[in-house]
Amino acid sequence: MVEPTIAELLDGHVTLSVECLDRLYLNGYVPTLQTSGYLVTFLTKHRGAPIPSPKLLEQMTTRFVREVRTFAQQEGVPLVRFQAGERKDDVATVQRQTFTKPEGVVFIGIAQEKAQAFKATKRVQENAVGFDYSRQPVYVNYYYFYLQDEDFGPGFIKVCSYAPFSLKVYVNGHEWAKQQLRQEGLAFEALDNGFLTCADPARLQAVCDRLGPAQLRAFFAKWLARLPLPLTPEDRAAGYDYRLSIWQMEVSRTQVFADPVRGRQFFEEVIRENVDLGRPDRMQVLFDRRVYRNTPGRFRTRVLQEGVIPSLHVEYKHCHVKQYFKEGRALRTETTINDPTDLGMGKDLTHLPDLQQIGREVNRRLLDVQRVSQACTLSQEQVERVVQPTVTQDGQRAPALRFGDPRVMALLAALLLFLHLPHGLTHRTLRPQIAAYLGLPLDDYSPGQLTYDLRRLRLKGLVARVSHTHRYQVTPDGRRVALFFTRLHARVFRPGFAAFDPIDTVPRSLADALATVNRELDLLLDQAHVVPLDTAA
Repeated sequence: MVEPTIAELLDGHVTLSVECLDRLYLNGYVPTLQTSGYLVTFLTKHRGAPIPSPKLLEQMTTRFVREVRTFAQQEGVPLVRFQAGERKDDVATVQRQTFTKPEGVVFIGIAQEKAQAFKATKRVQENAVGFDYSRQPVYVNYYYFYLQDEDFGPGFIKVCSYAPFSLKVYVNGHEWAKQQLRQEGLAFEALDNGFLTCADPARLQAVCDRLGPAQLRAFFAKWLARLPLPLTPEDRAAGYDYRLSIWQMEVSRTQVFADPVRGRQFFEEVIRENVDLGRPDRMQVLFDRRVYRNTPGRFRTRVLQEGVIPSLHVEYKHCHVKQYFKEGRALRTETTINDPTDLGMGKDLTHLPDLQQIGREVNRRLLDVQRVSQACTLSQEQVERVVQPTVTQDGQRAPALRFGDPRVMALLAALLLFLHLPHGLTHRTLRPQIAAYLGLPLDDYSPGQLTYDLRRLRLKGLVARVSHTHRYQVTPDGRRVALFFTRLHARVFRPGFAAFDPIDTVPRSLADALATVNRELDLLLDQAHVVPLDTAA
């Protein structure tokens, strides 16, 4: 029985495919309270204190804690102190089971955690007392407001009780989409943090596409108006208000298989073909960012077995791509962005749509690489068109690209490094790569040689010149030819040729198989009474 390919599994056995923002972790900060100078201005010019004493900050913290307890008592909200080592999600799950309102604060959790807070140092000059402030890591109390929202479902906002009174916001894009479908009356079957079925998949995707900064700001503003905060409404109205930035975000693609067996088959094929996805050149394909020797961070692929459910992890700087089989039914491909600057983007919430698009592209590229790397076969006609001289439709002679020729193989291998570049490759960036593959000094592979090679690639349709530039894009045919030729050469011909050379080290299984073939040929020649050529003389 022939096992299905990755492409066949994804194209023929997926019943629902959804792209959606998943977990969103946002940072809330007050821009005008981020430095010691800003803090002094807040205490003196805004609050009117003659001396920016830390007692004023202590009073703000005390008032906030008192208001939290008053709010909990008036609203009938449990106040829970998290214990060391206790999973907050487990506590929240228990508390949510008894919450029946459509919207409100489920409970308030208190945890002591590290924060970058202001610390005051007393200064005395000429009988005058002053204070200097600096940001230092300290352990302070955070107050977690676990929420049930009509639009977003479960989430939480945690508030630091010490200046500069930062906060964090957690929501989930899948839960937001579920709430929207419930409000529209559209039937669906849920996975944990996802969807199994939907009566209208196109409408589901349209809903997921709608989530953006406007919805998140509305959620944030609504709850800041309801919850107790260290900053008063007067403070916020005077310009000391919160702004949201992206702390962590997940962008996911969920593909539900009709039969769970197909999901297991997918991972068996993926693990066999793609355990090298964490190599720097493959990271370029996935993340659309060049990786140099001095690029900080880890670049690797890990395949994990959790019970009998495998998962594939690809790491790039602070970003992480994970692929796993969700609840035995769905393939989940998700990109986690922990630092938007790794991808050349800012952290402000306004960049969320662009980061979401990047995350979707990373997920798509991972799946594309998995498809192409396994199914990069070519027909005999396609191979002949590449390896033999041809003539283009406009009468230009296209020289051959001979399979196995070191220069041709280096040229095709180098093309794979530039598949990801949105603006294509250039003469200057391609030449060092080819020289490196050939093991030559750069001067030994001249610009004229590369010009000739680029012309060969262009006339064969493997690259296309970008209009009005000196840049080239690798075409779909170029991608297939480069993958097919380099893989065939590396996995079949190079080990095969090495097997005939006793000096080279070859896989033992291949050497044994070739020895068996030789023995059988000798036996066949003996039976036919044919004299071997080397003794016929």
